[in-house]
Amino acid sequence: MNNNQVSKILNDPVYGFITLKRGILLDIVEHPYFQRLSRIKQLGLTYLVYPGAHHTRFHHALGCVHLMNQAISTLTEMGYSINEQEQEGVKLAILLHDIGHGPFSHALEHSIVSEIQHEELSHIFMQQLNIEFGGKLETAIAIFKDEYPKRFLHQLVSSQLDMDRLDYLKRDSFFTGVSEGVVSNQRIIKMFDLVNDEIVVKEKGVYSIEKFLIARRLMYWQVYLHKTVLSAEFLLMNILKRAKYLCSNGEKIFTTQAISPFLMQKVDRNKIATPSFLNSFASIDDYDIFTCIKEWVKAKDPVLSLLCQSIVNRKLPKVSISKDKFSDEEVDKNLSIHQKKLGFTNEEMQYFVFQNSMSNHAYDTRKDEIKILYKDGSIKDVTEASDNLNVQALSKPVTKHFLFAPHF
Repeated sequence: MNNNQVSKILNDPVYGFITLKRGILLDIVEHPYFQRLSRIKQLGLTYLVYPGAHHTRFHHALGCVHLMNQAISTLTEMGYSINEQEQEGVKLAILLHDIGHGPFSHALEHSIVSEIQHEELSHIFMQQLNIEFGGKLETAIAIFKDEYPKRFLHQLVSSQLDMDRLDYLKRDSFFTGVSEGVVSNQRIIKMFDLVNDEIVVKEKGVYSIEKFLIARRLMYWQVYLHKTVLSAEFLLMNILKRAKYLCSNGEKIFTTQAISPFLMQKVDRNKIATPSFLNSFASIDDYDIFTCIKEWVKAKDPVLSLLCQSIVNRKLPKVSISKDKFSDEEVDKNLSIHQKKLGFTNEEMQYFVFQNSMSNHAYDTRKDEIKILYKDGSIKDVTEASDNLNVQALSKPVTKHFLFAPHF
């Protein structure tokens, strides 16, 4: 890094200019671990449905830091104490909250590394960076793990009204063109207050929170859990599953050097925590996966080849949706029809005809609550404070069942 550089100014398409001051924050941004996020799409394969959705985890992380600066300013202007170490720590925590994401974000979360969430991987990365930077991330890690005395700082990083959600809703709405996801994040942040070490929202901000929750619901079913997006993502998972199966059976297929160890063997939380595997994971990005997919179109294995052709040529599986689980008879009927066309075994057909379900809580009171502060000092959960029946309904889970079958 250039020590004469006072700060770096980035032009963000959502917020305009974002300034990063010289120091540990900018050092982390320039680290290879973080730079990898510029090669990982925020919304995976969603661009196959919304062509503009090519923004990255890098964009998102910097946007979160920008919003965190606004939250810190709001609270400190109200007289709450957040010292320089805490400000630096909470900004580092939000900057690195997604650093554990693998290629194509959530789509391959359990396909590359087994039985571990991206949040846990982010923590492992933060521990390694803390070693490299001489313990400068101790406060950030404590905040990230919700082990810091001022618990409201963790809420700003991870809660139902954190900087992560406030950024991704507005950013994903911007790049997909889905206007229903636009939220007034600046107004929401300006309505923040603290009561008993918890973030609350002033009474006059209740309508902005209503809009935020409704926007989350619309974005989930219209973008994140859109049936064609799910079709592409499950297809991608099946491609990796087939590639791993072939490798485990001794068949040689093309792989990039970075992805090879993760196809040849099972990598769990114990292995990924070792420096060699962590560095290998840190070198994988979307380009590795798609380079392999393009080569696997010509693979000798007809199952892998056909799966890859489907994603490269956007011949995605057709999707049927139901409120109830599809019957075995309906699944078998679809399987039989397509098996006659493809000529694959019953086991091989599981890659092409299958069902799955997705559930969504727009507002999950089991995790934490969004609390509304009234002028008389009383506090109510947003579902009680709101007179909008739709908001109350959003606290109930919605589950949809999907049946996938070949497009051809």
